[in-house]
Amino acid sequence: MDTEKKENKEINKLSLLVVVVVVLALIVGGSVYYILHQRKQIDEMTQSFDLEKEMMEDDLNEISLQYEGYKFNVSSDSLAALLTTEQAKVQRLMEELRTVKSTNAKEISRLKKEIATLRKIMRNYVVQIDSLNRANEQLKVEKNEAVKKYQQASTTAASLKKEKEKLTERVTLASKLDATGITITPVNSRGKLAKRIKRMEQFVVSFRIAKNVTAPVGEKVIYVRIMKPDDDILVKSRADLFTFEGKEINYSMKKMIEYEGEEVPVTMYWDIEEYLSPGTYRVDIFADGNLIGKQSFTLKD
Repeated sequence: MDTEKKENKEINKLSLLVVVVVVLALIVGGSVYYILHQRKQIDEMTQSFDLEKEMMEDDLNEISLQYEGYKFNVSSDSLAALLTTEQAKVQRLMEELRTVKSTNAKEISRLKKEIATLRKIMRNYVVQIDSLNRANEQLKVEKNEAVKKYQQASTTAASLKKEKEKLTERVTLASKLDATGITITPVNSRGKLAKRIKRMEQFVVSFRIAKNVTAPVGEKVIYVRIMKPDDDILVKSRADLFTFEGKEINYSMKKMIEYEGEEVPVTMYWDIEEYLSPGTYRVDIFADGNLIGKQSFTLKD
């Protein structure tokens, strides 16, 4: 009886041991499975984070390149400086992204939010740049139109100036006095025509100032220059000067007349006191700063 009880007790102990071993085996197996499952999840998460890091780095590279391109397309120095600052932020995030561990989900999430913020800021800059570019294009169009209008106005003004100059020239020519019927008569001491130089005592220069209703009226100083064959001027004094075409030149004779727009006869006398050589002489007549007539004559020995 005691032996049977003893055997039963041994069997119970053995059964309990088997149960304990089975339970321990189940616990160990479950733990191993859990650990392996967790490791698999961690590996998958790490791979996912690595892939996300690569995508985030690609995004940052793209943003940096876009900023670089936009900097060369803006004419505003202040906007270009802001783009450079934002590009520097992108470079800083790229450095942080390279150093962060793939398992650091919190840091990766933060960086991801910052990248999203940078993209939003960049979109705002893109809007500003597009607006500036459109404004610049409009300014170019307006500038071209203004230049074209200015050129047209300049052409018109130049044309009007030429027309005015032509009109002024015509008016000037129309108002210019004209000496007509010019005669030079060498006379002797008795006032008779002298044909030989040695008998000549005086030159009588006669002409008419023609009628001109457009010419200014009033007192007029008439200047006469008698030019010898050697182009020297007959003068009584080298101080006898008048202005012609901006220069002071000598005159032989001068006379004041009253001109009222009607024809005026003029006669002037040159007393011959110098040696005269044979040849062709010329008389030039001036008034109001203009050459109004000329006539040549020949003297024979």
